[in-house]
Amino acid sequence: MLLLTGEYEHVVDAKNRILISNRLRNQIDVQEHGSNFYFVLGANGILCLYPQKYFEQVVLTAAAQNTPPDEVLVAERMSFALACKVELDRQGRLLLNEKLRKRAQLQDRITLIGVRDHIELWNSNTWEEYVTNNMAQYQKQTAQARKAILQKQNEKL
Repeated sequence: MLLLTGEYEHVVDAKNRILISNRLRNQIDVQEHGSNFYFVLGANGILCLYPQKYFEQVVLTAAAQNTPPDEVLVAERMSFALACKVELDRQGRLLLNEKLRKRAQLQDRITLIGVRDHIELWNSNTWEEYVTNNMAQYQKQTAQARKAILQKQNEKL
């Protein structure tokens, strides 16, 4: 199972590379998910980074869904055309595709966040705004989840 967590601030270097920190990379089982990655433009224009084998599973699963053929064609075109396979260099950096960077409107200061099965790349200021705007909702959901867990535990007693 893939469970990526945390937030990591980085600067895009002059050669358009970003560092994927050891703390984030070490959360990925290379045997299970591969050592390479795919950049994919995700929901709301956020640039996502998927481990190679996981991305391949997602794409194949999406194609196998009970979806009308014309929608499958659109999904395949977009999934493959907007994806970019990348490899880590010896220092743990990835080359950021310029076209995807522009589409995701990424500037020089970015924050990488672990989101369960992928890594998202955000402008650092935009990420801080998102956290501020959604903190109350997050706290409410967390409290509800804890309450549900405690109720289940009490029922077992």
